[in-house]
Amino acid sequence: MAYKPRIKSKELIILELLDTFMTLPEKDRQHYVRLKKGYEGELMFDALTKKLQCECYILNDLLLNVNNTTFQIDSLLIVSEKICLFEVKNFEGDYFYETDTDVDRLYKRPNKEYTNPLHQLNRCKSLLRQLLHQIGFILPIEAQVVFINPGFTLYQATLDKPFIFPTQVNSYLKKIDGLPSRLNEKHKFLADKLISLHMEENPYTTLPPYHYEGLRKGLTCVGCRSFSMSVHGKKCVCGDCGHEELATTAVLRSVNELKLLFPKMRITTNLVYEWCRVVKCKKTIRRVLERNFKKAGVRQWTYYV
Repeated sequence: MAYKPRIKSKELIILELLDTFMTLPEKDRQHYVRLKKGYEGELMFDALTKKLQCECYILNDLLLNVNNTTFQIDSLLIVSEKICLFEVKNFEGDYFYETDTDVDRLYKRPNKEYTNPLHQLNRCKSLLRQLLHQIGFILPIEAQVVFINPGFTLYQATLDKPFIFPTQVNSYLKKIDGLPSRLNEKHKFLADKLISLHMEENPYTTLPPYHYEGLRKGLTCVGCRSFSMSVHGKKCVCGDCGHEELATTAVLRSVNELKLLFPKMRITTNLVYEWCRVVKCKKTIRRVLERNFKKAGVRQWTYYV
């Protein structure tokens, strides 16, 4: 199990909600799809690293800062003699690698250029080395780009590139698993220190402008995100996929959506009633709010925090 598990970023969660409640501009839609696909690839890699049996600390999704420069680590593995740094890419399709005298470039056929993940990896490795130096912990860093998607093919890359291709991931991790590794308090100190330095808020979050009046209202299905929800007794049932959810759970989920999308907005019974639409009983909504949030104000000025 990962010492620092991966969680879905706030940016991705908000974009998922906005993609449900509004029509995203094409640029933001593409950004959302890239984030979603990247996150899915990281989860695929996590499913493999969690099978490791050797003594190690697995730290996923670190956002760090050194010398006023922010950098992100997809996955980091601490074993006794080194740190393994992974840049995980969920690319799919046919790509080719072009080496010029001054710079290496990555293209997807027929001729679309992508940011070379090796440049990202080298930047991350350099900044991590600087951070380790500040902490006072010296271990060699082995940095690799992991192409996790089985539908990925790369042409023209030379053997000296630190690339792990889909067919090589299992054998690479098996090799890691076979290394003699004995962790001590210094390794734990490093893992705990890196986690303590992790930044919860990404300063480079990119979201489109949106406002409450411009969003579609109504309960959505937690399974398929459909708006075809109806209340049957104490349950909300999706008319598209048939998924059932307790009405109280669905209301609480909707409240959390509101709080995430509009953190400065006061949560009231009437606001949640308007946002949910499907749940017609205000008593049910008020009961959910009173059980899960702190009540503030009185009478018609009551709200929940």
